[in-house]
Amino acid sequence: MLNARDTYKNNSINTASKEKLLIMLVDGAVKFCKIAKLAFKTNNLKEIHTNLVKAQDIFYELMITLDTSKGGVWAENLKSIYAFIIDRLSRCNIEKSEAILDEVFPVVQEVSDMWHEVYDKLQQSK
Repeated sequence: MLNARDTYKNNSINTASKEKLLIMLVDGAVKFCKIAKLAFKTNNLKEIHTNLVKAQDIFYELMITLDTSKGGVWAENLKSIYAFIIDRLSRCNIEKSEAILDEVFPVVQEVSDMWHEVYDKLQQSK
């Protein structure tokens, strides 16, 4: 049975616009990277693995939903950035290297910041 928080979360996802869903995804990627970073402090390998995989999955989803026929070079460049993030998160997970997470996290944050800026501009133009 769902509790109130889960019900609210499900309703938020089910009623969100595609733009808002994108924001929720990038926010999730940032959150999962932060949780993995904290898990490195306690050497909680399971928590590191789980959260890095969640962040990777988000970037896989973002990558496969890119419309390169409409987005052209911009979408291709974004696809390359997503592939870089996925590769580094995967390497971080394999090697259990906090240094790799420290390297890639600013890129994850920049992608999140970029999408937030696009979303804010879209909201202002409505």
